[in-house]
Amino acid sequence: MSELLKSIDAHTKLAGTNKLEILMFTLGVGASTGRRETFGINVFKVREVMRTPPITAAPEMPDSVEGMVSLRGILVPVVDLAKYAGVTTDSPRSIMIVTEYAGHTQGFLVEGVDTILRLDWSQMKVPPEMLVAEMGGLVTAVTELSDGRLVMMMDVEKVLSVTTKYDDEVVFRDIKPLNDPTLTVIFADDSVVARKQIERTLNAMHVKYVEAINGRAAWEELEKVAVQAKSSGQKVSDLVSLVLTDVEMPEMDGYILTKKIKTDSRFTGVPVIMHSSLSGMSNQQLGKSVGVDEYVPKFEPMKLAEILTRRLLGASPAAQANG
Repeated sequence: MSELLKSIDAHTKLAGTNKLEILMFTLGVGASTGRRETFGINVFKVREVMRTPPITAAPEMPDSVEGMVSLRGILVPVVDLAKYAGVTTDSPRSIMIVTEYAGHTQGFLVEGVDTILRLDWSQMKVPPEMLVAEMGGLVTAVTELSDGRLVMMMDVEKVLSVTTKYDDEVVFRDIKPLNDPTLTVIFADDSVVARKQIERTLNAMHVKYVEAINGRAAWEELEKVAVQAKSSGQKVSDLVSLVLTDVEMPEMDGYILTKKIKTDSRFTGVPVIMHSSLSGMSNQQLGKSVGVDEYVPKFEPMKLAEILTRRLLGASPAAQANG
């Protein structure tokens, strides 16, 4: 299995090209469907793939968390993805995918890994509502392979919510409101969990927003605003104070969205903040190369609010008038 990920460093070169590589895996044959579904996770978030080590049960863990394992001296929570996804199966979960994102490491128990698939983000489509409901919002994107198999991209941010307490009310309590009704943020993220946290942060700040489920949808919103601005004789920056974008999204990723914004004169003066669970320096550098103004890691609402406050107050008409 080390061969499967030995070229992991080379995969980072795909960032910024609207391409990705996903590690495909299975959870077993569903007892209710009789099918063995194929799932995927971005290789950027995979640290290693290994045989499942001995797991130590821990008290007061959610049902889908089997316990903890020690990896090189670090205790890592282990999530049984079949249980979490509601897949009832007798298949053994003898493989563990070790993931690292948003500053957290966790193990995912799976039946088996398949291969690494390289494709364009435009090939990843927004999943049908019926599939979203069936999987409890766990799938953020789907693509069909040449052999007819459907690969479902898993919302790892949603899985992360099982092992952390980043969504506690106390996290948002100290966010200070901005008393400026002219401020509007457009944000894009394919994760329901991430969108909800952004909403709560912006609501605590008393800032208006328009949300989009991916980069393509955000770009469509921006083009609508550009038309409105032209017809009213305004600049887009008068109507949109800031764009906040995830990196990984179906149909159009955050790098391509940022590049389109920064190379289009209509959007001059609109800052772009990259908000991602991919916290490596290479991703931040790639963001800067396409014009990202600032980078903030996911699931740190206070830090997000701090950066948004600084950028929004600097972009507000009142601040500019006083400047």
